Amino acid sequence: MAMTLYDKLWQAHVVADEGDGVALLYIDRMLIHEVSSPQAFAGLAERGLRPHRPATHLAVADHAVPTRNRANIADPRAREQIALLAANCAATGIEFLGIDDPRQGIVHVIGPEQGFTLPGTTLVCGDSHSATHGAFGALAFGIGTSEIECVLATQVLRQKRARTLRVTIDGVLSPAVSAKDTILALIGEIGASGAVGCAIEYAGSAVRAMSMEARMTLCNMTIEAGARIGLVAPDETTFTYLDGRPRSPVPLPRTAWRALASDDDARFDREVTLDATLIAPMVTWGTSPDQVAPVTGAVPSDADARPLAYMGLERGQRLEGLAVDRVFVGSCTNGRIEDLRAAAGVIGNHRVAAGVEAIVVPGSGLVKRQAEAEGLDRRFLAAGFEWREPGCSLCVAMNDDRLAPGQRCASTSNRNFEGRQGIGARTHLMSPMMATAAALAGRIVDVREWVG
Repeated sequence: MAMTLYDKLWQAHVVADEGDGVALLYIDRMLIHEVSSPQAFAGLAERGLRPHRPATHLAVADHAVPTRNRANIADPRAREQIALLAANCAATGIEFLGIDDPRQGIVHVIGPEQGFTLPGTTLVCGDSHSATHGAFGALAFGIGTSEIECVLATQVLRQKRARTLRVTIDGVLSPAVSAKDTILALIGEIGASGAVGCAIEYAGSAVRAMSMEARMTLCNMTIEAGARIGLVAPDETTFTYLDGRPRSPVPLPRTAWRALASDDDARFDREVTLDATLIAPMVTWGTSPDQVAPVTGAVPSDADARPLAYMGLERGQRLEGLAVDRVFVGSCTNGRIEDLRAAAGVIGNHRVAAGVEAIVVPGSGLVKRQAEAEGLDRRFLAAGFEWREPGCSLCVAMNDDRLAPGQRCASTSNRNFEGRQGIGARTHLMSPMMATAAALAGRIVDVREWVG
């Protein structure tokens, strides 16, 4: 029987089939961070249990980590969370990348960097953007605190099988149009709940042409379309990325990994197609990632009143020209080296516009080091950007990076919900190139004209 990539991953990890699409799945690996793990470790201790396989877990502090003044964490709650994670890992034998470790960074950046994320595995984390790791052909999804405790103790999870949705994107993306624009265009097309209950497999010539970092951006925001799982079949691009990573197998099992691809005659529950040549730089105008339009467009004439009131916009208002107060380049969606290269490439001889505060936050210590080796930090600093330490930063407002009420931000993060970047903050999601152009212009602009 022909099978999809999702079918193959699911079938290979079933420990017990309970019927009606429910099964116990074996979990190969888990990433742990400081915000969603304390209750799980506490529950484990209360029951007198220890992790079943400590070596299959990797922990890092990222959500509460400040992006400056890391030697003296001012927020006592953040300080306590980070210290507790370190203590829990030390007590249970789980490897922990502390904030002084050069490999520390956002949990969804360090996994692939270390070769911890591998094709054919099941990988979970207490963070919905664990979908990122599906870019490698891993069955990866976010879980809750009680599930973290379950994986620590038993290495299995009870899961309901998802329906399958193939998103085929054919054609060539235009210059200055990126994976971020592609996923925003898809979410705008199918809606924020358009893929609920589905595992999305991304396919087509445009996806095959993407780098691993672009594929991670695509899979990262799968959750913003309502699906917990995003997948790309492993290929030579995947193998090249993983070859030589610290935790990658030697040699890479390329034949086995190639066999994970969906069979040619596999059937999906649903199909969606996008023409890559028609995708423009995208900008969100509302308070949900599906409230999005091409930068050349305008707020829809039938837009709901609530997001417009929150964002301080009107129906029919053009997106180009909206003045911004803050710009953020980073996050688990766009804090990788290719994102920083793309952003730096827009700068030229320009400087950040007067009155705009722009920050760049590398996704990990290794990304930061690579960027500095390439001189990207100097280009950002010379243009007036702040160059910060790695962390989640101005995305979820759990550390000390926040917007003031009413401030408008061009952001490369993945969510623009009310209060996401601070109470009353007005967030417009866009690509690193678009955000950088906004910083330089002091307003939202079409990056194609800025670099053309």
